[in-house]
Amino acid sequence: MLDHNLLEIIACPVCKGKLHYDKPKQELVCKFDRLAYQINDGIPVLIEEKARELSLDEVSS
Repeated sequence: MLDHNLLEIIACPVCKGKLHYDKPKQELVCKFDRLAYQINDGIPVLIEEKARELSLDEVSS
């Protein structure tokens, strides 16, 4: 589980924009950069090289 207060202050490491929490996938998503950062044991892994690239379908939903 991700702390709501943490979600308010962390930002995308690439564009510094807001990240959206995808609870079912346990990821933080940056729709602007089309990247999804995984969360391991409640800790976001905000490393661009480890991020998953989102498909166009995932970004538009």
